[in-house]
Parts: sequence; C-alpha cells; structure tokens
Amino acid sequence: MDNLFDWIQNKLIPPLAKVANQRHLVAVRNGLVVTLPAIIAGSMFLIVGNIPIDAWMNFLKPYEGMINAAVNASFGIIALLAAVGIGYELAVSYDLNGISGGALALVAFIITQLSDDFTIDAAGFDSTGLFTAIISGIVAVEIYHLCIRKNWVVHLPEGVPPAVSNSFISLVPAVLTLFLFWLVRVPLHFNINGFIQQIFSPLLFALNTLPGIVVYTFLVSLLWCAGIHGDMALEGVADPIFMQFVTANGLAYAKHLPLPYITSAGFSSLFVNVGGTGATLALVFLMLRSQSKTYRQLGKISLPSGLFEINEPVIFGFPIIMNPLMMIPFILVPLILAATSYLVMLVGLVNAPVTLVPWTMPPIIGPLMATGWDWRAAVWSAIEIVMAVVIYIPFFKVAEKQLLKDEKIQEK
Repeated sequence: MDNLFDWIQNKLIPPLAKVANQRHLVAVRNGLVVTLPAIIAGSMFLIVGNIPIDAWMNFLKPYEGMINAAVNASFGIIALLAAVGIGYELAVSYDLNGISGGALALVAFIITQLSDDFTIDAAGFDSTGLFTAIISGIVAVEIYHLCIRKNWVVHLPEGVPPAVSNSFISLVPAVLTLFLFWLVRVPLHFNINGFIQQIFSPLLFALNTLPGIVVYTFLVSLLWCAGIHGDMALEGVADPIFMQFVTANGLAYAKHLPLPYITSAGFSSLFVNVGGTGATLALVFLMLRSQSKTYRQLGKISLPSGLFEINEPVIFGFPIIMNPLMMIPFILVPLILAATSYLVMLVGLVNAPVTLVPWTMPPIIGPLMATGWDWRAAVWSAIEIVMAVVIYIPFFKVAEKQLLKDEKIQEK
C-alpha cells in the first residue's frame, strides 16, 4: 500500500497537477463561468414550464412556444458567451486588456460560423460550437499577445483616454485575427466548425460512456486524496463537454425529444458526489452517531455544509487527504455511484439531467430539479446515500477504533 501511495504521489499526481494549472485550460475553466448565469436562467424557464402537474401543464400549453423562446435565447448562445469569457480570461492572464481579448475572440468565433454562402449561421452559437469557441478564443488572444510582444501596435499620444488607446492597441491584432479566420473560412472554404467538432468527437463520445465517466470519476477522487482539488483540476477539459451535454439535453427536453446524453452537467455533482466529492455526506451521518467525541463534533460541524455539497470540513478535518485507509472508500463509493447511476439512466429508470441547477443543491432536491421533476431521481438519490453509508461503515469503524484508543490515552 505504501509503495502504491508513493507512486501515486510522486509519479501520477505531478503531471495531473501541472495540467490543472496550464494557462489555457485555466482560461477555459474560468471563461466558461460566464455561461452559467444564462444556462441557469434558461433552466429556470425549463423547470417552471415542465412541472408535472396536469392542471399546470394544460394552463401553460398555449404559451409553450413563448417559454421555449427563453430557453433557446439562453441555451442557444452558450458558445458566443464562452468565446468572450475565454478570450477575456486568457488576455488577463497575459496582463492584456481583457475586454479587447474577449472582443477579438468573439470576432474570430463568428467568422467560423459563416455558412457556405457567407452568411452568419446562428445554429453553431449553442453548445455545438463550444469547442470552436474555445479554439477561436485561444488563437485570437495568442495573436493579440504576439503583437504586444513584438510591439506591432498603434500607439496614440499621451493624454488620449485609456478606452480609446486600448482600442487602437488592439487594432493590428484585430486585423490579423480577422484576416486569418477570413482566409481560412472564406477563400479556402474550409469548414472550421465542422473540422473542430470532428477532432473532439471521440472525447465527447468517451465521456458519455460508462468507462469514460468511471475513469473521470476515479481521477477526480484520486486528485482530492493527494490534496489537489480534483473537480477544479479537470474542469478545463471536462466542463465544455458536460456543458454541451446539458444544453443539448435541455433543448431536446423542451421539444419532448429523447435525451441524447447521460453524463451531462449535474451527473457527477448531483448523482456521484452526494454531499461533495467522495459522497462524504454518508461519512458525516456515520460521525454523528460515532462513539468518539471528536467525530461527533466534526459531524455536527460538517453537516450543514455537507447538505449543500460542501465537504472541505470532512476532507481536511477527518482527514481524507493523505489517509491511505479512507482513500479506499473515498474513491470506491463515487465509482460505484457513477456506474450504477449511469446504468439506471441508460435503461430509462431515471431521467438524465436536463437543466443546470447550482451544484450546491442538496441531495434528493437537486436531482429532482435537474432531471425535470423526475420523482425517480429523488428516490435514487436517497438510495445512493444508503449505498454510500454501507460502503463507508467498515472503513469508518477502523478509523473510529483507532481514534477511541487515542482519546482514552489522552484522558489518562
């Protein structure tokens, strides 16, 4: 066990941590935050418009198109918002003007959405164009950064207002960005959007499969065990995919079509990380009934935050980090919950997430809302808590026994 732990700590974790701090992935992770208000706002219309009460549904039926208009207006511009957010964040990371970076990224992205007759095709503004938005934002800001480093900029005299000065500083980068993307899309007739989607399609497919989501879940839990925020470390890679899944599910749900994806945003946060990464709410319940005064006190402190998916008090207080014993259930429980949740959704026993609800939503309530008021999701969430408790019990008992010995020694 010690050799395995050393190998994980010294060989596996460092490269993963390096990836987590990579400039462009951090910009993607932070830039996607810009899309959240729009998705959550659109989800509210989707949730309200699909409350499973016959009287309510009959009342809203004449207004269904009007409600879906709000869904389309929010879910339908996710890629646009992402391009601006990523361009802004990457520019700021280079100490460049963030507004200029976001604007350049937006220009680059819109050019990629030109149709064959060179008109703007808004179909790619939704989640299907998300990866194109990422690439466009990165390329545009890198051109901006190159121009600044090489001093290929237009400098205005001192005393000119900063807003005007900054706009002229980004003039040359804007010309180069526009020309590059125009050259590729218009004279060369190269479908940038289609090409990028083909490149990332294997990754999209992988994370919507059982093996893919199990590997992702394993890495998140493993990073946490080593003291690295696993969810945040992988967000730069995984979030664009899960975001694309949930917006596609939401649009399909609004049109009463089959849901195309299982592992959309909310699958991991609501159905796997019950009470936080590692499903540690189960551990909190065990601590509340512990014979150890220390664990009982920690359980009382951790319960309020644990109910809202915040489990740092458990991870650092139990502790989970660097704890070979608790590392086993902390990784095992999410793997089991991910696999079983995937299977129950695959066979249609529970709906996949169709709306984005805040990840701090409590168990049972969060899954209920995220799946469009599917009562079976609430029942499954309760079953998951019981499953997690059962798996944690033997490991908790070993830790409790050792702590009771230490407490008795201290009392003497």
